[in-house]
Amino acid sequence: MQATHSPAIAPYPIRVEGHLEQPSRWSWLIKWLLAIPHVLVLAVLWPAFAVSSVAAFVVVAAGGAYPRSLYEFNVGVMRWSWRVVFYAYGANGTDRYPPFTLADVADYPARLQVAYPEHRIRGAALVGWWLAGIPQYLIAGMFVGGGLLGFWGGASWMGLIGLLVLVAAVALLVRGTYPRSIFDLVLGLNRWVLRVVAYAALLSTEYPPFRIDLGEADLSAAIALPSAGASEQHRRTTSWGPRRILAAVLAAVATLAGMAAIAAGVTAIVFDQTQRGAAGFITSSAAPYSTATYALESDSYGAGAAAEWFVARELLGTIRIHASSSRPVFIGIAPASAAERYLAGVAHAQAADLGARSSSFRGYPGGAPSSLPGEQRFWAARAAGTGEQTLTWKVRSGDWRVIVMNANGARGVASDLSIGASFPHLQTIAIASLGGGLLLLLLTGAGLYIVVRRRPSL
Repeated sequence: MQATHSPAIAPYPIRVEGHLEQPSRWSWLIKWLLAIPHVLVLAVLWPAFAVSSVAAFVVVAAGGAYPRSLYEFNVGVMRWSWRVVFYAYGANGTDRYPPFTLADVADYPARLQVAYPEHRIRGAALVGWWLAGIPQYLIAGMFVGGGLLGFWGGASWMGLIGLLVLVAAVALLVRGTYPRSIFDLVLGLNRWVLRVVAYAALLSTEYPPFRIDLGEADLSAAIALPSAGASEQHRRTTSWGPRRILAAVLAAVATLAGMAAIAAGVTAIVFDQTQRGAAGFITSSAAPYSTATYALESDSYGAGAAAEWFVARELLGTIRIHASSSRPVFIGIAPASAAERYLAGVAHAQAADLGARSSSFRGYPGGAPSSLPGEQRFWAARAAGTGEQTLTWKVRSGDWRVIVMNANGARGVASDLSIGASFPHLQTIAIASLGGGLLLLLLTGAGLYIVVRRRPSL
């Protein structure tokens, strides 16, 4: 009889291990509270992880090697996170409190090691390589969900890992022991997720395998965990104290702010160059509005404070409201106090802005207006008539309301409305935002490099 041999499992350059230390029956009920300090730190470390991953992506795409300092930092964030996940609701594998460090801790039951990515993928091929991981990202998302306390946050559902840990916790509460079969599966699923995270961060150039490697020991890993002595030496040479961690976080946040400023500047330039009409206004698309009452009123437009007045006047400049109706329509802008007096006791609807839907209008009961809108003298700007009407108003300080009514004051207001503004300084603001963002990105990028670079041992 011919023997059959199962195919050998290809080794993978990441080792993820977690050794079960039977937790107590009740500890998992309060671990959410005990893990909060770690979660707060990781909540600011992961933005830095994202920024450093993007920086490494650019370097590798340009033909360089993965910067060692960024590699050490990113692996450290993953290692710290894995300890917290293992302690809390990603495994509940131990009651030993995780240490606050990016370094490997040889005597902690949860450990992670990633081989330095020697192989390089350059240029456009790198983008395609990263996009090929989309199926893996989706699968890992189903495993993780958003129900775990740790760095797997951000969603609002419980993933498969969280469900299995919950079942194990209930069994632990009832029987006093953690089911070994569930623990092995939980470790395998976490191992899969960590491989995908490393792949997405460019820490591994090998595609994550579609398999669940069960058990505490990672038998498929192609990298060994460092010994206690080597781990301690590595901790000294790559030590991350509170000041260094805080500096990295601040630099990462500033880098993200610079990227946001660049995006805002580019968006503003595009709008300024492509969305202006012949009259120089940037205008929203017309949308139908209707109410069965006698008037449709906007919420207060406040520009009373000096800063608000400056922003409104200098940024918006002149606004233009366009109305189109099959019936004679009246549209006007009035001081909020005058509008409130006129509509007191009048059945009308109030919208927060022109983007509000009819279903979200706030209704006020009452009767018909005592006089026609066109007879009032408090309007700062007004337009009335059949068909298309345009109101133009230069922004002034104060609280203002936009009111739309039928010209004859009848019930049932219906009109297509759009609003635009001249934004006289939009191009200047856009260029300043773009330049400031580039400068901030340059400075904080240099600062991040200085912070995360490896320091020589003493």
